[in-house]
Amino acid sequence: MKPTPDQLLAARDSTIEDVLAPGLRVLFCGINPGLWSGATGHHFARPGNRFWPALYRSGFTPRLFRPDEQRELLDLGLGITNVAPRATAKADELTADELREGGAALADRVRSLRPRALAVLGIGAYRTAFGRRTAAVGRQPEDLGETEVWVLPNPSGLNAHYTLDGLAQEFRLLREALEQPHRPGGPPPSLR
Repeated sequence: MKPTPDQLLAARDSTIEDVLAPGLRVLFCGINPGLWSGATGHHFARPGNRFWPALYRSGFTPRLFRPDEQRELLDLGLGITNVAPRATAKADELTADELREGGAALADRVRSLRPRALAVLGIGAYRTAFGRRTAAVGRQPEDLGETEVWVLPNPSGLNAHYTLDGLAQEFRLLREALEQPHRPGGPPPSLR
């Protein structure tokens, strides 16, 4: 379903349902829903968003899923949430306070649901939400409880720093790391 301009306008500041369950392998966390997602109710719904192709190319999914199939990710041990819940045309419409509040709420959600890994999709949002000004893409040195924390590049088509192949490679590094035994308290020596 392609939203009309009126539907996109009406989606501003709306929220969409998370795709969550306890004990996931990975909880993917976007910055916030875009207007296409707000209008359709599906995460990473805008054409040109590379989340779904990166997920497939990295080996997390056996085929290319569509945004309207997002609930099927739960069967693969994958979920989706956002740092900030309200839909905007661009992530830079969010305030630093919204990101920090969202980071605190996300940390609570992670401690409750206990996924093996949290993958925040966007370095700038992660830095603001968690107060980690020097964070880099990859495994973070601090866990949230028993959950590994990863930062992956934002899959938005607006992120020109990463090609689809580059995104898929970063997602693949997370998938491959999850195949190794979990080491609470930070990245294994090979990833430091």
